[in-house]
Amino acid sequence: MNRPEPIRSTPAASYEPSGILAALPAPVFVVDADDRLGFVNADAESLFGGSAANLVGRSLSEWLQRDSPLFLLLSQVRERGHSLSEYGVSLEGPRFGSRFVTLDAALLPEEPGAVVVVLQERSIARKIDRQLTHRNAARSVTAMAAMLAHEVKNPLSGIRGAAQLLELTQPDQDRELTRLICDEADRIVKLVDSMEMFADGRPLEYRPVNIHEVLGHVHRLIASGAGRHIKFVERYDPSLPLVRGNRDLLIQAILNLVQNAAQAAPKVAGVVQLVTRYRQGVRLAVRGGGEKLHLPLMVSIEDNGPGVPEDLQARIFDPFVSTKPSGKGLGLALVAKIIDDHGGAIELDSEPGRTRFTLYLPLSNPTKDETRGLDTGR
Repeated sequence: MNRPEPIRSTPAASYEPSGILAALPAPVFVVDADDRLGFVNADAESLFGGSAANLVGRSLSEWLQRDSPLFLLLSQVRERGHSLSEYGVSLEGPRFGSRFVTLDAALLPEEPGAVVVVLQERSIARKIDRQLTHRNAARSVTAMAAMLAHEVKNPLSGIRGAAQLLELTQPDQDRELTRLICDEADRIVKLVDSMEMFADGRPLEYRPVNIHEVLGHVHRLIASGAGRHIKFVERYDPSLPLVRGNRDLLIQAILNLVQNAAQAAPKVAGVVQLVTRYRQGVRLAVRGGGEKLHLPLMVSIEDNGPGVPEDLQARIFDPFVSTKPSGKGLGLALVAKIIDDHGGAIELDSEPGRTRFTLYLPLSNPTKDETRGLDTGR
């Protein structure tokens, strides 16, 4: 069987994309079938250190080594015929330096073999880097919860028991102090109990889950309670495949996020948006290893509230960090743990008037998941 001839472009091809690509506030460039630059916008000129007149027609290998992940991504886009995104990519080269970026690549339909590349270095890559920090936070709170349950609850039981014995021998005017000891011990035990959910190390049972059923269930719960004054906007991808997950835990995580959004939205004209999308080719590269997580299912919860203060955004998933005056700061830490247990990632994007939490989740895998039936909870 004869192999098809590889696609070759005409020498030094150049392209005239729309002004939208040229105006994007990120490096955008087009490479032809031979990986030569055919178009660069102003940010890409800064990235490559030259003007478009000097860059167009030159090989991308002048800036990057041939084993760079970008060349592999270009090859995969051409082979598969659809766009791909790769997060947390390290680009290195003698003239390029070392950069930690996110890459989005798509075929240019009007030119065979040509691929347009968008490189995000500051915004998205930093968010994805924070996702890995959130994963570490989820794991650290798990260890802390196990320690508290063992090292704190047992001594507290002894302290409370001693205070109760003292209460039997004290005059009435001193019993107030022993009751105070008991009450404070009980308060600490309740706090530790609320963290014990983090210490549950039992393996999860995964099943194919309809994420729209989960969102609908959460919507009904919130709309009948804390979200009565909120306008809910649902924008779902009806063709979304099933999620690999644990339905009860996904409900717990999404319920927490939607409840927070409903509470943050203004009492008048408050809006919470629930959105699902499928992003084919989305992959998260894990630092320190060659593993790439395929997380094409996206679920976002957005509100039009005041936003998360900038100084808290990097720590918002850490335990005991909260934007609420009376909050304990455990809700989002639990969300981070649940999503981490699912092999997913979570991203926060917040500014005044708009806060969006985006979950990235894996597809259901019938060969690995529990397959006793679709987990709808009905």
